[in-house]
Amino acid sequence: MARRALSVTLESDNVTWLKGRAGATGDSVSAVLDRIVGQARRSGRHEPVRSVVGTIEIDSSDPLLKDADTAVRSLFEASVRRPLVVRESRARFKTRRGTSRKPRG
Repeated sequence: MARRALSVTLESDNVTWLKGRAGATGDSVSAVLDRIVGQARRSGRHEPVRSVVGTIEIDSSDPLLKDADTAVRSLFEASVRRPLVVRESRARFKTRRGTSRKPRG
């Protein structure tokens, strides 16, 4: 299938996440974004999700979520300790003065 260039504007956190996924899979950000959109299209779901029923599991040993803060904090800390691998882009851009430079970030 033919590919076309597209400019998108995303929240900074989403760009960071996409770069992290690209680094983890060895793909480009474009390939990751293309795969996400393709999966969304193939899923057949075109309406926004209106319910969270069935998306969360509550530990039967802690039905009142008394240990939830500790559990979430430990998951977050484990996530933060993992290294974030981001491949640097080799793309160069023309400035208004005609000189080329590497992209920021």
